[in-house]
Amino acid sequence: MGGRNQAKGIIFGTAGIPRSSTGPTSWAGIEKIKQLGLGCMELEFVYGVRMNKQTALMVYETAQRHDIKLSAHCPYYINLNSRNPGTIESSRRQIIKTAQIASQCGATSITFHAAFYMGDAREKVYQVVRDNIIRVMEALKEEDINIWIRPEISGKISSFGTLDEILELSAEIPGVAPCIDFSHWYARQTGFNSYPEFSGLLKKVGKKLGPSSLESMHLHVSGIKYGKSGETKHLNLMESNFNYTELLQALIDNGCSGLLICESPNLEDDALLLQETYHKLS
Repeated sequence: MGGRNQAKGIIFGTAGIPRSSTGPTSWAGIEKIKQLGLGCMELEFVYGVRMNKQTALMVYETAQRHDIKLSAHCPYYINLNSRNPGTIESSRRQIIKTAQIASQCGATSITFHAAFYMGDAREKVYQVVRDNIIRVMEALKEEDINIWIRPEISGKISSFGTLDEILELSAEIPGVAPCIDFSHWYARQTGFNSYPEFSGLLKKVGKKLGPSSLESMHLHVSGIKYGKSGETKHLNLMESNFNYTELLQALIDNGCSGLLICESPNLEDDALLLQETYHKLS
């Protein structure tokens, strides 16, 4: 049921069920997204993939009925560079399991935090992560699962996931593309926060992965607090210095399309703020 087709322009939504949803189910969340006038929602499997096929079918049917696009977030406890081989195997399994159920829901892509450096050389960690993602892709190919697998830019300096690392993985492995969390990169780069920087990043993505990479993006945005080690916590946009207006202008000027998932604590409030600002700028 999943696929990789994307509508033109940026579609806005929430990381998980909107706070104002009438119920805790994913389909109730989708219905609320529609009522709010938003266009997408990320299924949050961050504490484990516990959705069965029957529920996935209900999610799929609800999303199709309301024309709501879906993405999904894998469990947090993934580390493809763990010292424990069992943890690496479990991490691969969690990515595969997320892809399976997200595809049944009709999601276009899944994202995950790939690894920690664990004191290893970055080049070594890259090779380990790459080899494990290749194994994931091989398993998904065997099941004919067609969904973007998107390692995410990390906000913590201790975590694998710089822009260059994610772009290199995406260039090397078919079916892999970046999840660009601009707020994480802002925190990791201690203030990457202006139109020239945002636009330069997007141009770098297009140059590395081709112009089509800007036409099916998976983006995360929120307010964010950071320190010397990078991200410390998510904030609402109005409580943060993150320059979302200039980011939105850069997305417009670079012809970007895809899903923009708001991860602010107030979820739909900031998603609607981003959407309203985007349409005013367009």
